[in-house]
Amino acid sequence: MRHLDSIVECKGALILGAGVAGLFTALKLSPYPSLVLAGSRPGTSGASAWAQGGIAAAVAPGDSWQSHAADTIAAGDGLCDPEIAALVAREAPSRIDDLVRFGAPFDRNPDGSLAVGREAAHSAARIVHVKGDRAGAEVTRALAAKALCDPAIKVLEGYHAVELAMEDGRVVGLFARSGAGPEARLVLFRAPAVIFATGGLGALYAVTTNPLESRGEGLGMAARAGAVIADAEFVQFHPTALAVGRDPAPLATEALRGEGAMLVDERGLRFMPAVHRHAELAPRDVVARAIHREIAAGHKVYLDCREAIGAAFPEHFPTVYAAAKSAGIDPVAQPIPVAPAAHYHMGGIASDDRGRSSLGGLWAVGECASTGLHGANRLASNSLLEGLVFGARAAEDVRNHVATGSGRGTPPVPERFAAPSPPHVLRKAMTRLVGLERDEAGVTEALAVIAKVERAGGTEPALRNMTATARLVAAAALVRRESRGGHSRSDYPSTDETGRRSFLTLADAEAIAARLPAETRAARLL
Repeated sequence: MRHLDSIVECKGALILGAGVAGLFTALKLSPYPSLVLAGSRPGTSGASAWAQGGIAAAVAPGDSWQSHAADTIAAGDGLCDPEIAALVAREAPSRIDDLVRFGAPFDRNPDGSLAVGREAAHSAARIVHVKGDRAGAEVTRALAAKALCDPAIKVLEGYHAVELAMEDGRVVGLFARSGAGPEARLVLFRAPAVIFATGGLGALYAVTTNPLESRGEGLGMAARAGAVIADAEFVQFHPTALAVGRDPAPLATEALRGEGAMLVDERGLRFMPAVHRHAELAPRDVVARAIHREIAAGHKVYLDCREAIGAAFPEHFPTVYAAAKSAGIDPVAQPIPVAPAAHYHMGGIASDDRGRSSLGGLWAVGECASTGLHGANRLASNSLLEGLVFGARAAEDVRNHVATGSGRGTPPVPERFAAPSPPHVLRKAMTRLVGLERDEAGVTEALAVIAKVERAGGTEPALRNMTATARLVAAAALVRRESRGGHSRSDYPSTDETGRRSFLTLADAEAIAARLPAETRAARLL
């Protein structure tokens, strides 16, 4: 048993994660006290800071929340919860107002109104942005600056959570490590409310636009504690990551196609008009699979921005421009080589309209949660929005229903702790076997690889968090015998008439893997 170095008693909410969802939740909680655990200094890194496109909200004349909700439901391919979609679309403008008050420097029209752009599968221009492609970075920076000055919010940097602390089936805190190697310390943080804002799982894939810290550990921690996980099979691949051999892959924002950029092959020929009536502005899963198939057929794919954006590229899309230039590509004069990459997880910890998970004492907000908003395929720029809407709702729920104070006793301590990177064999297997297109044989093989990686890691909880998440994705992909949204089965290419969301526990996923024929599981391990 690992020695517990110290116990920290939190009087209010313990928030794990310092991206947009975590920081916004803390600010909406205030003056209710919160302690935010951050891997690094807030506002300087993380998936939120990398978000380029912006935040969807019906704030422009002629637009409506009803239209935003309808677009969300259409993109979700039959699995969105319509009540949740309506709730989020209705509250979106108020959350944008909150961000403005917190100092987010959104782009403005000459008359001072918020400037909006259009992205794929939206029926109107409704994406608020900052300097074209810096929304995530600037919004995160503004929230961090506000949170660090708020006396009700305490931020601790350099902690890596490894396991939830449970008492009588309820979450009462979490264990986290500080430091590394022989000097590492194990700390128990106890709190009357724990809020996960831990982000996604993109780094479990070999090709991703996410930071390498996005390893699905929050989802895995909750699953290992018994939480219900929803829609785990739905992983969104961004169609246009820069294919320049970097890990993670730089992102070419959807907004480029919203401005008229076109996808072409090495001959300069467009292929999207033959795939979908909206061509380059089709839903992300459609565009991603079309690019994937072009590449699989031996073609190269490029995003041609020369005519649509041209000389305005450095000013309007500085982040993409810098990434392309650093790879030796001038997007003003050259097409950008692109390929799909793991980008966003529509699934996550099942949570209700107040952010409550199935575990007492645990709330989940942002990408680590699954609210029913995204269905099978997230609508562009609804990601940061979901974190804002449910961050505010979770904050209200905790503030109104959870008394401040500390728990008693000391929950069991994890046996080991560390912060390993996802093993390459796991990342490679997830990309090859549980990626854009799947089949029964491939997913079965992936489950065997996950089991092998887990056995090799022993009881190390950080690695087990990753393998738990990977197993849930693969198991859910195995049992969904249809193709829908971000989940495409080559052996079940049609879509069922009646779609249903999936809800699994880790025990369910383990049972699914155990039901595979013993000889198949053994063969796949050789």
